[in-house]
Order: sequence, then C-alpha cells, then structure tokens
Amino acid sequence: MARIAGVDLPREKRIDIGLTYIFGIGRASAGQILAKAGVDGSIRVKDLSEDKIVKLREIIEQDYQVEGDLRKTFSMNIKRLIDAGTYRGLRHRKGLPVRGQRSKTNARTRKGKRAGVGSRPRPAARPAPTA
Repeated sequence: MARIAGVDLPREKRIDIGLTYIFGIGRASAGQILAKAGVDGSIRVKDLSEDKIVKLREIIEQDYQVEGDLRKTFSMNIKRLIDAGTYRGLRHRKGLPVRGQRSKTNARTRKGKRAGVGSRPRPAARPAPTA
C-alpha cells in the first residue's frame, strides 16, 4: 500500500490517477511529479517499488502544498475575507454564491434545501369546549 502525504493510494489504479486522490494534486500536477521522478504513469500503484514511492513522496513534500497545509491555507484565505468585511466575505458568511451567480432561483448547493412558505405543520385543532 503506497502512502503519500497521509493518503493511502488505491492499489489497482494507475499511478497518474492514484496521485489525484491527494488533495491539491490534479491530473496535470500528477504528470509533472511523475516526470520529475522518472516514473511511467501507466504503472499500477501496487507495482511501484519502494524507492520510487520514496522519490514521489520527496518531490511532493518539497514542491507542492497538499492536504492539511493546503486546506488550512484555503480556510485562512476565506477567514481573511470575512474578517475584512469584503463583499466576498459577506457572501461566504451568509452561505450564498460568491462568484456572481444568480441566487434568486438556483444556488441550491450553497443555500441548502428550500425553506418553503407554509411548510411547517399546522398545530392540531383543539376540540370545542363543551358547556
């Protein structure tokens, strides 16, 4: 099992695809990493030798910001926008689309499930008092 940057790579996948399971590495970055390491992208993860895994691990640690560090950078950038009170920060705080999309309709991914008017159940009718 190849473990790089705290992620277990899937054994049956090709290494160029397997590297994309690491947060911060896409197809293009995976190709560059493999070229630097001198590893063929069509090799399966399970067939990698230990020295090639070590070489890949070193290249990723030196040249790329991945996983926890990258997530921390993203969250700090968003926090900076929110603290500065920018328009983008306000959109993040309210949970609305940030990049200019329409939000009168659509935007369900950011806004969540529709609240709907009159969607809560009505209280049960009380029986009339008998005199």
